[in-house]
Amino acid sequence: MGNRYTKRTFVLEIIGIVIGLIFLIPFYFVLVNSVKPFAAILIDAAAWPKEFMFSNYAKVWEIINFPRAFWNSLVITVFSNIGLVIISSMAAWKMVRTPGKFSKILFVIFVSAMVIPFQTVMIPLMKVGGSLGLTNSIPGLIIMYFGFGVPLSLFLYHGFVKTVPIEIEESAMIDGCSQFGVFWRIVFPLLKPITVTVIILNTLWIWNDYLLPLLVLQDAELRTIPLAASSFFAQYTKQWDMGLAALVLGITPIIIFFLFLQKHIIKGIASGSIK
Repeated sequence: MGNRYTKRTFVLEIIGIVIGLIFLIPFYFVLVNSVKPFAAILIDAAAWPKEFMFSNYAKVWEIINFPRAFWNSLVITVFSNIGLVIISSMAAWKMVRTPGKFSKILFVIFVSAMVIPFQTVMIPLMKVGGSLGLTNSIPGLIIMYFGFGVPLSLFLYHGFVKTVPIEIEESAMIDGCSQFGVFWRIVFPLLKPITVTVIILNTLWIWNDYLLPLLVLQDAELRTIPLAASSFFAQYTKQWDMGLAALVLGITPIIIFFLFLQKHIIKGIASGSIK
């Protein structure tokens, strides 16, 4: 029995390693071709580079003004996350602590919004955003991310708030703490696992998002990293050497961020769903 279990475990580990290597293949192509000259990419994209053209990164840094694009992406991601955490956590806590038909209907509406494709609201969004002065503006884009990001964030917070004992809040209110104080001093610190999860998921989405910034931001100075990298892929010319180098520069910060905090994703979601 033990021998059979060991063999099965070994086979599953081998399968897992093979699947992992398959998922790493795209990263190999991106990294290898980002240090090749353009002609070498056209000849054989899978071959190991004969010479490493790290100058591709220096050229990309200057052409797309990478520091500016990085700053735009960072500002949009950070402030969008701050707003989503504040709005979603407070709304979820209020819904859970005031059970009733209205709270249930409101929660169902938010959850239903997650299944609506972005393409169906794209044109109305731009018309409304234009009339409100939200287009071609980083603050306007951040406000739009609030609208699109709240449903999932609220859903995650809603499940986790149920694990917080209400007796703690009642004790704080007896001691004279206001509802605002109860949330920020008692409840919100206990939501740390799911808050980290929400931040990670939203950061991966917002940092890599292309379509919404493309629609909202027109000025070159406002471009995010995905928009800046797309400038190397025009209708008739595709600069693969420059474009892939720009892609590596863009995904490196978010990969580092994810690797440092990935353990909190499973921990936060599991805590909110199981309990």
